[in-house]
Amino acid sequence: MTQSLTIPIESAAAWTGAEINQSTSWLYQLSSAEIAELEEVGTRFLHEDPDLHCVKADNYALPITAAGLRAWAADMDRGRGFVLVRGLRSELYSDALSAAIFFVLGLHLGEPMQQNRMGDLFDHVVATTDKTMDDPTALPSRTRDRLNFHSDSSDVVGLMCLRGAKSGGESILISGVTIYNEVVRRRPDLAHLLFEPWHYDWYRQDHDAPARYYSTPMVSFVDGAFSMYAGSNVIRSAQDYPEVPRLSAAQLELLELMDQIYLEPDLPVIMDFRPGDIQWLLNYAALHSRTSYVDFPQPERRRHLLRLWLKRNVGRPLTPGFGKPVSGQGGNEIDVPAETRRNRISEICYPRHDWGL
Repeated sequence: MTQSLTIPIESAAAWTGAEINQSTSWLYQLSSAEIAELEEVGTRFLHEDPDLHCVKADNYALPITAAGLRAWAADMDRGRGFVLVRGLRSELYSDALSAAIFFVLGLHLGEPMQQNRMGDLFDHVVATTDKTMDDPTALPSRTRDRLNFHSDSSDVVGLMCLRGAKSGGESILISGVTIYNEVVRRRPDLAHLLFEPWHYDWYRQDHDAPARYYSTPMVSFVDGAFSMYAGSNVIRSAQDYPEVPRLSAAQLELLELMDQIYLEPDLPVIMDFRPGDIQWLLNYAALHSRTSYVDFPQPERRRHLLRLWLKRNVGRPLTPGFGKPVSGQGGNEIDVPAETRRNRISEICYPRHDWGL
């Protein structure tokens, strides 16, 4: 059942940054018992060194952390759409142990997804070059620039901070429902466009994409489940391809309006990432971005986040064809050569230097 396109939506996910900042309910502080369990299980994971493409959550039970995992899942599925988990002592861990703990938690929240056509289940958000976003060959995760608000290619995106920046690099989220409600409030005549297909620049998001662009609506609203997938930058850059239909005047107005909404000071929430922090975000609930940042001069102190994409099979209804196709999945499967695939945590906890440069 589809709701009228000009009625604001009431939802726990319809928050503003000003409201979020009035409490710390979005911040989950791990207990000493949970930390001890995660460190023990992560250490066992390293010792047993399972194939990341085959291992299951049942192999690494977390009875003490289970209540927390249920709370995080509820926050994503039925609440505000995100949670920041704090307390891991990553400054005492190797990167491999941090990655192992993060991966095990991911297994309990969903199914890790391939993030590139080399089959990697982790990606690394770290500036491996000095490219800026003005360079069309730059991969956003490998730059230090401010990123525009966008959606990722999964049900859930998880980010774990190994090391923070010298300055900057804050995470910014803005509620998708709030964006929709603001469009309805300000320009109800444009709201219907959110439900129509838009063309997105696939190459700009994934340099190994099998096609230059794809199409999807920005909003799905099925059986009361609101989902947003958006990214003004890659919609505009898709116009560089002559085969992509030109944006209409109304579509350009809507993109401009959304850009204005993103800049409203009380709407986004800004959070700093400390080493050991993990942010779990339902990709359909909020768009995300980050501020620009400055790295420490020492390469080993560069800002470094690990990223997981998760499928979360909880029966969320979506408009057919909603969201971005994922390279190597959903009809784009490829046979990754054995010498290219990284199946072990000791291999994948370090960024590739042969991709994304």
